[in-house]
This record gives sequence, structure tokens and C-alpha cells, in this order.
Amino acid sequence: MVHLYKELQPADHFDISLPHYLSTQERQLLTLFYQPLTGPDPISLYLTLWAEGEDSTNSTFNHYHLMNVLGMSIGKVFEARIALEAIGLLRTYRKETEDGRSFLYELERPLDAHNFFQDPLLSMFLFSKIGEQAYRNLRKRFIKPNNKDSYTEVSRTFVDVYKPVHTNVPKEFVEQENSKGQGYPFYYEQFDFHLLMSGLSEQLVPSSAVTSEVKESIAKLAFLYHLTPLDMQKVVILALDDNMKITQERLKKAATDYYKLTISKVAPKLEKTFDQVAVSSEPNLSKEQELLHYLEKTPPIQVLRDINNGKEPLPSSVQLAEDLIMKHGMPIGVVNVLLEYVMLTTDMKLPRNYVERIADHWIRKNLKTAKEAMELARTERDKYTKWKNENETKSTTSTNKKPYRKNSGREEKVPEWFYKRNEPVENEQVDPSKQKELEERRKKILEKIGQLDG
Repeated sequence: MVHLYKELQPADHFDISLPHYLSTQERQLLTLFYQPLTGPDPISLYLTLWAEGEDSTNSTFNHYHLMNVLGMSIGKVFEARIALEAIGLLRTYRKETEDGRSFLYELERPLDAHNFFQDPLLSMFLFSKIGEQAYRNLRKRFIKPNNKDSYTEVSRTFVDVYKPVHTNVPKEFVEQENSKGQGYPFYYEQFDFHLLMSGLSEQLVPSSAVTSEVKESIAKLAFLYHLTPLDMQKVVILALDDNMKITQERLKKAATDYYKLTISKVAPKLEKTFDQVAVSSEPNLSKEQELLHYLEKTPPIQVLRDINNGKEPLPSSVQLAEDLIMKHGMPIGVVNVLLEYVMLTTDMKLPRNYVERIADHWIRKNLKTAKEAMELARTERDKYTKWKNENETKSTTSTNKKPYRKNSGREEKVPEWFYKRNEPVENEQVDPSKQKELEERRKKILEKIGQLDG
């Protein structure tokens, strides 16, 4: 399992870098092209980062802010982030500072429709998600007919028109940073181009036909269809046109035809390796493990709701939880255990002094997970009970519940509220129709009693 506190915490700050303002066309591309691939959560994160990045009055944020805006746990925010990174919509940079970690989120513009459909991985991924008819409708909507096939391009290049003039340009005015190509990160070196080209003679396939764009498509198609360099040699030969050139469209068609003839007629699908790892690392959980998993992944405000039978917690309780996370840097799982422990041992109260006293102890113990916090709460139960009694005033009484009592030889009991957290809240008001029915029955009974009395 990924240790999330090593990757991301609510108290971590981040800055946002925007390439430009988002146009209406790009919003359509995000919704219709990228959302089917990633799902709604990553796109919501993308649009939220974009909106916050346009605010010139505030440039630094923390991830707890994202959790509140999006209604997601820190784990869901992390999963949405890496989905955007994989699809080419976000680049993430991390910096270690004295105050903790800081991130820079650099948003990338979505590919235009033409380049999206040209990309073999993205186009096939979209095809597998939305189906053939919806895919054709998108192409028809966003790709306009091209009448350039019967023409030969005669445009002049830059070096055809201009010649260099040697001038002494200061070094600070020369752009040093290498420009990054737009798109998603892909490891082209995993494909053996040397083996591919060794089986293609110059007479059979001119080296000029294998351009950088063609090489990019070759690597992606080989990854998508699980083809070896020897397989791709046959695909490249099939993709050659009468002029001994290779276009991306012909290359995609040749790879598809070769895949259908030699491997399968069913189109390949792409799956998330991150989700598979997460599921495989969490087999049949016990009740206590399920509780620990819930406490690690759930925002404190939702835990407060669940403990209180679905009712909204008071602002003071929410503020207390946020202070523990933001001001003191406590992990969410530890804060959730602290809130649950205090509420269940003080008759559903949250005395701030008592909470902060235990929090101070746990911070000095450097607790990182809900499991560590729960075990410490059990071993230090007597000490915390003494602190609670010192904190109580003479005018208040409380019923001490001991959900963390250590039972010898028995598994620890999971609190009852955890089982009831998903149950709908019962409506205590009587239905008007039932109330009327009861009233009529009452009148009939009174009439009968009156007749008997008469």
C-alpha cells in the first residue's frame, strides 16, 4: 500500500502555474475527450486548480483547501492528481522546505481535437470508453474535412527566407530552458528502435520516412498492441504509401490490421495500474482494519457527521479539527482517532483543552497513522482518563464510555456508530396522512365508548 503521508498531506502547500486562460473550445475538449478517460474527479481538480490559479490575490494554497472545495479525502485528491499527470494535463514539482513540503502544479492545455485523434493511445483509450458511434460523432463534430490531399505543400521554411546575422546578444536574453513538447509523459526508450531499423533496409524503407513523429507513433502503437520491434517492422512496411512515405493515419491503420490478423479481433483496453495495486494490497479486511482504513481516508468533518448520526457538526468542532491538521500538521488518520476517542469518552463532547492536551502528547510521539494513534490511546487510557477528570468542571457530569478498553485474548470492539454511519437518518416527525388516520381511529373509539356509556 502507498504510504500517503510520504506522498501528500493536507498541510502541504502548493503554487499554481497557468499557461493561459482556458477557452470555451478547451473546456469542451476537457469534458468530451478527457473526462471519459479519467472520470469526473480529475477534471474537477483540474478546473478547480485553474480557477484558483486565476486569482491574483492568493498564489499559495494548501491541500486541505482542495479537500473542502472538492469534497474529497486526501487520498482521492492524490489519485486525481496522478491521473492528470498521466494524461498530460498536469506537471507536478516538489520542494522540501523547513516548514514541510511544497508543490508546484503546472497545468497544461489539452490537446486540440486533431492531435488527440492522431495520438494512438489517447484515441484508442477514448474509443474503448465511449464506443464506436459516439467516437465517430466526436470526430465528425471536431474534425473538419481536409481538402489538402490533392495538393503539394510549397511553403518556404525559415532558413529559406532568412539568413543568420551574427550579433552579440547578451546571454541573459537567450532562453536557456529547453522547450517541452506538449503531451503526456511516455517512455520511448523502452522500445528498441535499433532492432527495428536493423531489419529495414534503406531501399525497402527510406530513413527519411521514419521521422520523429513516426517514431513516437511506433513506440505508442507497440505499447498499445503489445507488439515487438520485429512485429513493428511488418507494420511499418504495411504503412508505406506509393511515395515511400509514412503518415500517422496509415501507421495506425496498419497496426490495427496487423493486430486483428495475428493477435485478436477485440480492441485492446487500458487499465489503471494504481487501482490494481491498491486493491491487491487490501484483501478481506477485518472489522478493525476496516475502521482503520476508514479513519485514514475520511475527512474529519465526515467522521464528525458519522459519529453524530449524520447531523452537521458545530463550526467550533470543525475549526478544532482543521487547527489540528493545518496549524499542528497532524495526519488526518491521527486526528480522526483523536476526535473519536474524545467524543466517545466524554459523552459526545469535544472539550478543546482536553483535545489539545492529548494532541500535544501525540505530536511529541510523532504519530503518523490511525493504527499508531489507536494503540497509544489504549495503552495510555488511564492517563487520559485522569486528564479528562482534571478538565471537567464541578457543574458538569459525563458518562464515561470506554471503546478502547483492552480485552485480554479478544479482538477490540469496533464502535457502534461505525456500523450505523451509512444508515439513513430516521425522520422523527409523524407523516401527516398517518396522523390523520390515527385521529379518525381515536374518534371512532371515543364514539364507541360514548355509546357504551350511554
